[in-house]
Amino acid sequence: MDANGEELAPAVRSILSAARDRGGGEERVSVEARSVPAAFAAAEADGRVPVIAEVKPTSPTTDGRRDDDPVDLARAMVDGGAAALSVLTEPEHFGGSPASLERIRAAVDVPVLRKDFILTEAQLDVVESDVVLLIARFVDDLPALVAAARERGFQPLVEVHTRAELDRATSAGADLIGINNRDLARLEVDLDTFESLAPSVPDDVTLIAESGIASVADVRRMREAGADALLIGSAIMDGDVTANVRRLTSA
Repeated sequence: MDANGEELAPAVRSILSAARDRGGGEERVSVEARSVPAAFAAAEADGRVPVIAEVKPTSPTTDGRRDDDPVDLARAMVDGGAAALSVLTEPEHFGGSPASLERIRAAVDVPVLRKDFILTEAQLDVVESDVVLLIARFVDDLPALVAAARERGFQPLVEVHTRAELDRATSAGADLIGINNRDLARLEVDLDTFESLAPSVPDDVTLIAESGIASVADVRRMREAGADALLIGSAIMDGDVTANVRRLTSA
C-alpha cells in the first residue's frame, strides 16, 4: 500500500521495491541548473507550446522497447522544438540509466529532468540534472526532500495526483508542480484529473500536465485548463520523434 493506504498495482509495487534498494552516489552532487521557467518562456516567445519531451526506452504501460541511442533521440526532440527533456534513469522497469542522462545533458542546451522514483536524500546524489522528479505520493518527508534538492541546485518538480497531494506540495514550498493524469495506484489515465486540480494551484506555481497527452486536441485541452507546459513521453517516442514533437509543440 502507499501513503494514502491504497493498494498499488503490481508493477508499481515492483518499481518501488527496486527504488528502495537503490542507494545514492559516493559524493554530494552540486548543480548549476538551467532554468525551466526561462525555457518555457523562450518556447512561448517563439510561438511553441512548452513541451518536456521524454526519452523513455520502455515502461510498464507501453509495448516493446526503443533501442535508439538516447543522445540521438534527445537531439531529435530538441530539433522538433522541445523546451526541455525528461530522461528516465530507472533501470529495471523503464530501461533508463544515469549514464544516459549524463550523456544527454552534455549534448543539449535545454533543461533536463531526471525522471525516477527518488525516495531518499542520498538518491539525489547520483547524477547532475537541472530538475528532479519528486512524487508526493511516495515521499515520506516532502519538505525535507524539496529542501535537499534545492540545496544541491536542482529544481524540484513535485508530482501530484490528488488534492491532498497538491496541498502537501504547496505546503512544502513547491513552485514547480506536475499533475499526473495517471493514477499510480491503478495505472489508469484520466485527463479530467488535471482539469479538476488545476484551479486549486497557486498562480505563482509553474504547472505541468503529465501523462495521457497523445494528440493535438489533448495539448489544447490541457493548455486551456491552465497547463504552463506538458510532459509527453509515449506519443513522442512512437515513431519519428522530431515530427511528433513539432506536431505537438505547434498545437
